Amino acid sequence: MKKTVNLTRQGKEDLEKELEELISRRPQIAERLQTARAFGDLSENQEYSDARAEQKTVENRIAEIEEILKNAKIIRNMSHDKVTMGATVTVTLSGKKFTYSIVGPVEANPLEGKISDQSPIGKALMGKKVGDSYELPNGNKGKIQEIC
Repeated sequence: MKKTVNLTRQGKEDLEKELEELISRRPQIAERLQTARAFGDLSENQEYSDARAEQKTVENRIAEIEEILKNAKIIRNMSHDKVTMGATVTVTLSGKKFTYSIVGPVEANPLEGKISDQSPIGKALMGKKVGDSYELPNGNKGKIQEIC
């Protein structure tokens, strides 16, 4: 059974760009492998081992991205009156304002303000409206300020 992956339009574009960049690295890696092979004994050839490791990493990531894109469902925030996937939410928590975009787990990056709907804060915010309060599992409470 294939698993649907929820992505924002920007998340899909970012993955497509990363995929292009990774595919463009293939010829460089192949060249590194060919050069390293010329050094002789592959069992003690660090350049060859490093190039093979890079090739494996790149090919695994290419396969992962292709699988994600094959199963992607683009999410659109159709509602600006409640928190749903694709929404950008401004909240107060402990007297401070934070702005989060609610995304799927694949494109979540808390350092960029992108939180998964499956994360504790994402779960606490889902379905809430402007002015609603929410509580995190650690007991911290906040309030929804704005939904875009």
